[in-house]
Amino acid sequence: MTSSDKDQGMIAVILKRMCDQRLPRLIEIRDGLDDNKKLTNYDIEYLEEVFSDTQKNEHLAKNSGDKDLEVIFIKVVNLYKEITEKALANEGKD
Repeated sequence: MTSSDKDQGMIAVILKRMCDQRLPRLIEIRDGLDDNKKLTNYDIEYLEEVFSDTQKNEHLAKNSGDKDLEVIFIKVVNLYKEITEKALANEGKD
């Protein structure tokens, strides 16, 4: 297996995980914050995991030339930013 084959396999796995697991859960968290809810400890742990995964695999998104992967990473980063901003705002509403 060449390095390129390995990268393509990693890209496929990352795309599937992002589309099937990460994005839906991030959207669910964001929507809860729209209702002025606060993040749970589980939400915070999940966000930390997503952030760590995103940082660890960022080089693939930037260098692979795979536009689908780039778009998914941009969506994840934007949702993460939106969630953290809303969570901070909701914390101040006590």
